[in-house]
Amino acid sequence: MAAERGDYATYWRERAACLREDPDLFFPVGNGGLTPARIDEAKAVCGRCPVVEQCLELALKSGQADGVWGGTTESERRSMSRRAARPGSDAVTPAA
Repeated sequence: MAAERGDYATYWRERAACLREDPDLFFPVGNGGLTPARIDEAKAVCGRCPVVEQCLELALKSGQADGVWGGTTESERRSMSRRAARPGSDAVTPAA
């Protein structure tokens, strides 16, 4: 087990709901790409995953461009990254 080796940074992956799923569900091979039905199916797996937050965090930090990660598509992750990069994106607007 990875945690016993002191590799906690990757231990969460061993608990991922997608571990026993076909990788093509999340990363389709060929010209078909991710269809809306496939995206919904992949996101359903993510929806029952106990480590979905860690997965999304990894995808955002490492700039994963392909597939479904942490219940998000590439375009959703791009939007999240753009919003986070805006000046003042974490700022709280005071009440008037």
